[in-house]
Amino acid sequence: MDLNDVTAKVQAALAGGTGFDKKVKFDFGSVGKLLIDGAAGKASNEDGAADATVTVGFDDFLKLAQGALDPTMAFMQGKLKVAGDMGVAMKLQSLFSKLK
Repeated sequence: MDLNDVTAKVQAALAGGTGFDKKVKFDFGSVGKLLIDGAAGKASNEDGAADATVTVGFDDFLKLAQGALDPTMAFMQGKLKVAGDMGVAMKLQSLFSKLK
């Protein structure tokens, strides 16, 4: 699965309604970015302003999305870093449950 596949999957999950109404950006380094605008129901690979930015390796993101990696453990191990509103990152669970 590549970044385009993930973006399409997130877009489909947003279309079903998630209750997530904030903007969060995932920064995957050289792989690219994923900007989720919950209020607008859009996912893109743009680099825009967000309420929170999550820096994580793309492989670790895939594990998080599949439920194979616990977000709290990833944060504690330094595999995942959050800049901005930590509360926004905590609300992602509703969206991630639709990505499994």
